[in-house]
Amino acid sequence: MNLPEPLYERLARRAQKTQRTVEAELVDAVATSLPDEPDELAVDMAEAIAALHLLGDEDLWRAARQSLAPEKAAELEDLHIKRQSEGLSASDIEELATLMKEYTRIMLVRSRSAALLKQRGHDVSGLHQGHEP
Repeated sequence: MNLPEPLYERLARRAQKTQRTVEAELVDAVATSLPDEPDELAVDMAEAIAALHLLGDEDLWRAARQSLAPEKAAELEDLHIKRQSEGLSASDIEELATLMKEYTRIMLVRSRSAALLKQRGHDVSGLHQGHEP
């Protein structure tokens, strides 16, 4: 997904200050702008990472590299563009929330998987640049 340059730069500055990835900052920004259902969302996210510690290293590497399907990423980008240009219908807002929930879940699994791999002594620095270890 491509972001407008000024937005990307703002997120990059925030990420640098907080020593996080631009993706993590983006997830934070979107998550705070969407109406939430705290209990349901918290349970869903907790379930997404609950058993990761039981996975072997190979499966954790796979989990740490997963991403939103290209067609869903394109749809998410289209909805963001539409929101800026003409606004979103109720069904668009619902679809955006669904896609953002999935994206947030993926980012949480990736982050937790990377943390577990790092605890196990692996160099995970390449994950943030999209490189294989």
